Amino acid sequence: MDERIPVEDVLGLELGDAQIFRNAGGKVTDDVIRSAALTTNFFDTDEIIVINHTDCGMMSAPDEAVREGLGAQAGDLSDVALDPSLPELNIGDADVIDWVKMTDDIDEACAAQVEYLRQSDLIPDDITVSGYVYEVESGELREPGDRIAGEISERQA
Repeated sequence: MDERIPVEDVLGLELGDAQIFRNAGGKVTDDVIRSAALTTNFFDTDEIIVINHTDCGMMSAPDEAVREGLGAQAGDLSDVALDPSLPELNIGDADVIDWVKMTDDIDEACAAQVEYLRQSDLIPDDITVSGYVYEVESGELREPGDRIAGEISERQA
């Protein structure tokens, strides 16, 4: 979702080369699976690339601040409908932090998102799924676990 990440540039893409889905946290949600399933099964997409990034603005927000901020906006979070087209879908007894799904370790999160896509029954087995971390600090794309910049912004727990 971060506007600082020039996805097309770092991947060398031209207009029409790729479908790019952006969301907060770069999370593979049910809606991402839905979109990926449609494009890989019906529109000749043969590769999925997950890109997470360092220096996330949400890394500076402790879980309690997120919970309080969303609660101040919406009131009782257990009554919030997540998708207006599916009003029966709500977070129920889950903690809003589980729904927001922010992370302390962007490399671990990226690898988990890749695995989630690979394990989905809706994504064909012959689809290439890979993941990278865009280092805002260096302006470079890297594999999870590698590091290019000397210092990386980390989440304040």
